[in-house]
Amino acid sequence: MALPDSDGAATAAEVVRPFARDVVEHASGRPWLMGVWPAGLMTLGRAGAARVAVIGGCGPGPEELAVRVARLRRIEDADRVAAGWAGDFHLLASLGGHVRVRGTAAGTRRVFHTQVKGVTVASGRADTLASLTGAGVNEDVLALRLAYVPVVHPLEQHSVWRGVRGVPPDDCLLLDAQGRARTRRWWTAPQAVLSFEQGTLAVREALRAAVTARTADGGMISADLSGGMDSTSLCFLAETGNARLVTTSWQAKDPANEDSTWARQAAASLPAAEQEFLGRDEAAPWYMDPGGAMAAAEEPFGWAHDRVKLLGMLERMAARGSRLHLSGGGGDQLFSPSPAHAHDLFRTRPVSALRELRRRQLAHRKPLLPRLRALADRTAFSGYLLRSAEALTTTSAPPPSLLGWGPAVRMPAWATTHATGSVAGTLRAAAAQAPDPLSARRGLHQTLQDLRACGDATRRLDQYTHDTLGIGYASPYTDDAVIEATLSVRLHERVAALRYKPLLAAAMKDIVPAPILARRTKGEYTADANAGLRRHRQELLDLFDDSRLADAGLIDPAQLRTALQQLPTTPLHGALVVTLGCEIWLRSLDRPNLLAPTAPSAEKSR
Repeated sequence: MALPDSDGAATAAEVVRPFARDVVEHASGRPWLMGVWPAGLMTLGRAGAARVAVIGGCGPGPEELAVRVARLRRIEDADRVAAGWAGDFHLLASLGGHVRVRGTAAGTRRVFHTQVKGVTVASGRADTLASLTGAGVNEDVLALRLAYVPVVHPLEQHSVWRGVRGVPPDDCLLLDAQGRARTRRWWTAPQAVLSFEQGTLAVREALRAAVTARTADGGMISADLSGGMDSTSLCFLAETGNARLVTTSWQAKDPANEDSTWARQAAASLPAAEQEFLGRDEAAPWYMDPGGAMAAAEEPFGWAHDRVKLLGMLERMAARGSRLHLSGGGGDQLFSPSPAHAHDLFRTRPVSALRELRRRQLAHRKPLLPRLRALADRTAFSGYLLRSAEALTTTSAPPPSLLGWGPAVRMPAWATTHATGSVAGTLRAAAAQAPDPLSARRGLHQTLQDLRACGDATRRLDQYTHDTLGIGYASPYTDDAVIEATLSVRLHERVAALRYKPLLAAAMKDIVPAPILARRTKGEYTADANAGLRRHRQELLDLFDDSRLADAGLIDPAQLRTALQQLPTTPLHGALVVTLGCEIWLRSLDRPNLLAPTAPSAEKSR
């Protein structure tokens, strides 16, 4: 936790102190950073009255950091101190009675704050602050989590814990000498000015640095090897690093799914890596053990449908000695264009946009005329939020544009009128504030929002696996430097080429074998979802017979029972996954307080 440099913060520090083994002080001698963290996680630079702490990532040591801190004159310039730092990390600064805290643009590192004895205290975890203050669950925000699309901007700052507020990922938190809090933008998407050739080099170096940041400390790491271009690229980069590599793969139920075939082909070209492969009958099925006990997490778990398989694999990797697991999450969001990119392209390169729409129409067999009409849509971002709210509560309301700011916000068929009305009210309140989108370009806005959803899921899984298994979880594609390198490439060159993920393929040339980079297919997992639901339907029915969500007035268990007894469909799975995640999370809260008193020790920073 981070505290302001003020006299009033002393009372807050006394509340935190029983749970803080490690303490770093402001230049004034007042407590600044308090908590429990492992040795080597934090790099601390001190120079005169300035303090800068980098938590996570990989960069210069404390001596070089101190040299940089000595040049810091304004706290607003703290990001310059961490220039060239790779990986994902929190950056905190204390100077002249002011404190600045920020995470990452994709939300793999977040900042939350709350009031403790009238003083604003910040943390990287919302549940830590909730445990400190005894905060309960905010059921209106929990209703938002039942929506089966990524949480839409600007609602990401809403915390599921009452009284705890999240800072948007592209904002930093500023605490003044009186302990007052405000936010300010620290990150904006880069201008797309690089040519394809320039971008190829930039993406290659950014990805190489991102993976090196994870392998630099040696030991053993593990990584997904799904057979797709994203995870495969990370494995080939990791094999050349300082750490021993173990790759993990599993076989889908559908024999037509080629992912495992491609994964084995890639593994054959990674002679220095060990492999862990689960066959079709060895991997835990979807929806297995839905009522199994699970330790509490910061928020509802995003992988509720296949958590047994995922956590089982990570547990095996931890037992083998892996300290960190790499995921290819974020690669699709960065290197595959969203539908709304055609709306952006049409403003500058109409012929390219029309070709893009035609390719999509042929690939997905959807009518072309509605998409052509959508090119002319001029709905403001606030209008999208309002239209989403109306579509939840009014059957006659038109859905958001096909090439608009985002997909329609959907609630499960079994959500109560109260839950749906709550979400609609939250969307209307947000629309009334006329918020700015993440970008004036719709395609870029969607990309950034999807990256945030991926980063948020990565962060929560990393927290959970650290807490319960002692192994970290990371998605290098969501690092700031990787995002900036990719988005700096001119739009028509990055997304309008005929090849599948052309920018990533070009960046990985001569690193990943050419046949793998030439793959144009992608595995599909409907068969796994349907088989798992059929096999574990009764367990799901039994779980929701005594539902915590129903007790909270958020779902109608009778309607959910009816839906579960029907033939499985893709919309059913989408709604069921988030509902199951929220149900399991509510049940997990019946446990001791997250914080436990700890004995003080020497400061653990380098």
